[in-house]
Amino acid sequence: MSNRLKVLGFLALGALSGCGFAPLYGGTAGGQTSARLDEVYVPVIPDRTGQVLRESLETRLSQGSGPTAQLYQLSVRYTVNQENAGIQADSASTRTRIIGTANWQLTPIGNPAHVLLKGTSTAMNAQDIVNEQYFAVTLGEETIDRQLADDLSAQITDQLAAWFRAHPNA
Repeated sequence: MSNRLKVLGFLALGALSGCGFAPLYGGTAGGQTSARLDEVYVPVIPDRTGQVLRESLETRLSQGSGPTAQLYQLSVRYTVNQENAGIQADSASTRTRIIGTANWQLTPIGNPAHVLLKGTSTAMNAQDIVNEQYFAVTLGEETIDRQLADDLSAQITDQLAAWFRAHPNA
């Protein structure tokens, strides 16, 4: 049975390659895309949540090919909003929805007026409101900040990679 599944998997991959599908980071073009991501500089993003997002972006953009000249700047405006959910009869909330929004733009370094690409990425998470000790609440908030940052950085990196792949001479 497992050999049959392997054969079906290889056939599915073959069908994808036949229709023009190519992995974003794989192959020759994917290697060039990864190298281009290394050329993106992310300036400081204000607040602690911005620091977490910047760190996540730098990790994703750094593809391990070593130091490269930074030719592009990725400017990010990051906001985190909370809204109550799970409202009880006494108007108390039992859950908080946290929404992270990153408005970003890619420009050449030294020419911030020339916007190459811009977008908005959004991620959402939620947290139960319970009577916990301070350190447990703080740990939960830090975990949510990290998860939001990772989701947003993945979205932004994928959009940058797709743009670099479509514009190899930019």
